[in-house]
Amino acid sequence: MTRFAVTGSNGFLGWHLRAALQESGVTVERIAIGDNFDLAAATAAVSGAPRVIHIAGINRAPDDEVSTGNVLFATQLASAIRAAEVAPSVVSYANSTQSGNGTVYGEAKAEAGRILEAAAIEVGARFDNVLLPNLFGEHGRPFYNAVTATFSHLVAQGESPTVENDKWLTLLHVQNAADLLSGARSLFDQPTLEREIVVSELLSKLQGIGALYRAGEIPDVATPFDRDLFNTYRSFTFPEQAPVKLTRHADTRGSFFEIIRTHGGPGQSSFSTTEPGVSRGDHFHRRKIERFTVLSGSATIALRKLFTAEVIEFEVTGDAPVAVDMPTMWSHKITNTGSETLYTSFWTNDIFDPESPDTIAEAVQA
Repeated sequence: MTRFAVTGSNGFLGWHLRAALQESGVTVERIAIGDNFDLAAATAAVSGAPRVIHIAGINRAPDDEVSTGNVLFATQLASAIRAAEVAPSVVSYANSTQSGNGTVYGEAKAEAGRILEAAAIEVGARFDNVLLPNLFGEHGRPFYNAVTATFSHLVAQGESPTVENDKWLTLLHVQNAADLLSGARSLFDQPTLEREIVVSELLSKLQGIGALYRAGEIPDVATPFDRDLFNTYRSFTFPEQAPVKLTRHADTRGSFFEIIRTHGGPGQSSFSTTEPGVSRGDHFHRRKIERFTVLSGSATIALRKLFTAEVIEFEVTGDAPVAVDMPTMWSHKITNTGSETLYTSFWTNDIFDPESPDTIAEAVQA
């Protein structure tokens, strides 16, 4: 099994990188940086790993900590790269588009890049200097990671954010950033993955997404950016605003209820029967939007955010229908808990492609 050595694996980008690598079966060898750095342990992690990915950094701290911290982290990793018995083939650096812009942070990121590049050249490795713009994505930290996380959090809470500085932003979804760092996507593809948008338009989009999703509807997700923005927004609504209640109409003829309303983009519906005691699922999606709706019978839908232990469960029945949307990067499954056959409807926003299924095995309960 392939393994990559990674710093900063517990942060926002690091968490998404670990999720992305799981799809391709790559394991992550974590490297502690800073006060917890151990040269022997770091060297062992680097040695034999075809790719070393440096994410760890400091961007919100006093100037002296930003300057010395980023340089220290790069220096520590560079020492492990040089000491590795089997050198990596690639050293990939999560740099910033602010690199070298004259600010303390920009100069520190640039210097860290020079340190890592020198170490890569010395051991004969390729150096990938990945200049990342504003990242957005699921489970970002409001008021810290990016304005997208802040707006999503506030809109999901029913608040009305205001725009103080209506400027242009270059946005990149964090799963795309992970693919660039891991080599799953070429750095030449980066411009096609980014989106230029002004802050006010971003807020307007998120407010429109929020209004539709509060009504249980799926907004226009025809473009990858709109899909990623919707997935980002709904990560701030789960599990507090789940499941989506559906209105069931019944008379002597039987019953009827709507399962989904969508406002743009492809989609695929499917239907399954599940025998008592049987489960379906135990996987997660990186980008796919998926909705479960029990039509008849009783079931438990269980979900767990990747790399965490808590399992969230919803008890659902066809007599009181609800829709449960599966958050991206959450493992999920549905289990027939009744004595009769379970009938379930599934909807996804994409047409299933067996060559790229975006369905990664991961048990909900370990």
